[in-house]
Amino acid sequence: MGDGGRGRNNAHELYKLKQRAVEYYRMNDVPRQLEGLLNSTFYLQPPDIYGHLANCFSKLAKAPTVYKVIGRVVLDGMGHQTLKVEIFCTVQNQVKSITSAIIASHLEVLETAMPEVVDAVELERNEAISAAVQWVNESMTELLDGLEPTQQGVVDQLLANFFANKVQEDKESKELELSLEQPLSSGSIAPQPSPPPPPKKKGQRGKKEIIPEKPIPPAEPPEPILHGSMAIGAVSLAMVKTCATLTNTPLYFKIASLKYKQESPRALTLPLLMVTMLSCGKSSLGKLNLMKEVICIPHPGLTVQQGITMLLEIQKQIIKIIDKPHTPKPETKKSRNGGKKGSTHIAGKLSYIGCLSINYDTIEQPLLLIQGICGNLGLELGINLYLAINCAAHELIDYTRGKYEVMTGVFKNPSEMVDIYVDLINKFPSITALIDPVRKEDIEQWDSICNALGSRCNIIAGTASKSISKLLEEQNVSTPKSSGLIIKHTNQTTISDLIEVTGLIESQKRIAILGSTEGESSDDSLADLAIGLGVRFLKLGGLSRGERMTKFNRLLTIEEELVQSGTLTPTAGQTFIDFNEEAQKAAEALTATLSSVSAGRTESNVSCFSMKSESVE
Repeated sequence: MGDGGRGRNNAHELYKLKQRAVEYYRMNDVPRQLEGLLNSTFYLQPPDIYGHLANCFSKLAKAPTVYKVIGRVVLDGMGHQTLKVEIFCTVQNQVKSITSAIIASHLEVLETAMPEVVDAVELERNEAISAAVQWVNESMTELLDGLEPTQQGVVDQLLANFFANKVQEDKESKELELSLEQPLSSGSIAPQPSPPPPPKKKGQRGKKEIIPEKPIPPAEPPEPILHGSMAIGAVSLAMVKTCATLTNTPLYFKIASLKYKQESPRALTLPLLMVTMLSCGKSSLGKLNLMKEVICIPHPGLTVQQGITMLLEIQKQIIKIIDKPHTPKPETKKSRNGGKKGSTHIAGKLSYIGCLSINYDTIEQPLLLIQGICGNLGLELGINLYLAINCAAHELIDYTRGKYEVMTGVFKNPSEMVDIYVDLINKFPSITALIDPVRKEDIEQWDSICNALGSRCNIIAGTASKSISKLLEEQNVSTPKSSGLIIKHTNQTTISDLIEVTGLIESQKRIAILGSTEGESSDDSLADLAIGLGVRFLKLGGLSRGERMTKFNRLLTIEEELVQSGTLTPTAGQTFIDFNEEAQKAAEALTATLSSVSAGRTESNVSCFSMKSESVE
């Protein structure tokens, strides 16, 4: 009896277990899915039946979700610390490392900077990156745990809210420190008034009085950057890369679908390349300071492959000229390569932006060098390729004189800089872009340069441009007046921010240029970002150094994929903005608006008078 009762109990427990199993599979729709899957597999009869079943089951699996986010310190192309973020997801009940992203620091140091400045910037960079790693490792997993990587908008909003809280915390912390310092400073001795200025000396007879030049506007304080903000941009990029990896979609395609709100964008365009060939800036060995970057832009009709091949040949010829043994000659007639036959030997070194830094003394020499090389190769500037100059004017200003040191010992005030650029474009019409021709504070000169040259040359604000967060806050890209802006993916800029700011620039009929930082890493996402965002130009530096060549190689791969898929559309030719015509149209529109408002008021007054008359009657 005992054994029989135990058996009946076991059978009853087994029956209940089977019933629970049936209910479990029924709730998850397993019988129906299995029946359909087995029937379709029988008719297909794939050679790898279990591989086919695995693929089918993977489609039925739950969407992957974020499991954890890890941040760590890595080194960029210049050996400086930067941030790497790695995303782990739960995929089919297993935790897997999906992808990682590296973001470059916004802190850049001039090659001519004093050692103490370099040390101070290095210390600040390390503190910022240490804070970013701490943000990622302590907060990001909790913030994003369980989210699907496909929810980029939700991710970026969470990141933006997190950053806003950090900004508020930092503000409250500084206010507290200030309030604690005030009682200590209240008992300090009041500063003595400054002594009166010395009496002016009487001018000597027969000498003209020198009229002082108009003082330049003081430098604006830099926009504050919160230490740790790199974590926001890095995590946002890593999440969109994770989504692209999990869905087996190219990153550029994923970004384009986010921007244009399409599941599958039908047409994509490659940006025009801005490739730095020479550097004749303040860090170069010669007297010339004005040309931090001499940039070549291949003709829009060329493929990326053709353009890079052409520019590599030009670079090869430049290296040959530098390496050529120097034999001094008495003649001073200009040679075809832009130098003088009796001049000093041309020396060069590899710059950190991936191009050759050359010792030239005049503005024309580097341009004549490239012009001569192009002539020898059967190329013509203005037809096969164009030029752009990064003037980096903010690096040339001497605040004690209030002037720009365009060449060693040669100083020009802001108004004279305008004349230099007008003369330069008249001599070399193949120059189709000037980047940062003056400081952002010289608003009048930006206006003058745009009005004088905007119809035949793009005037670009790089360092002179405001940060992306400031542009989005103000919803205005016209200060300073320019043809376009260089934007960079750094700090708290999310993918959603990049999409919004490029849309803002396009809506205001300006040019968007995606640029690299000076301390780049081996992460090649910048190429995908440029194509997905649909920017007009991509500025990556020179055709040297591994961290830059990875991005050029990625561009070549993307070009092949777009050709094969039939989604590549031809790149439009270069266009320019006639600022005078634009101002005239704006004035006419304003006049028309005022006229319509005035007419509306008159009509309203007439109807009001008519109503009053009827009332009197």
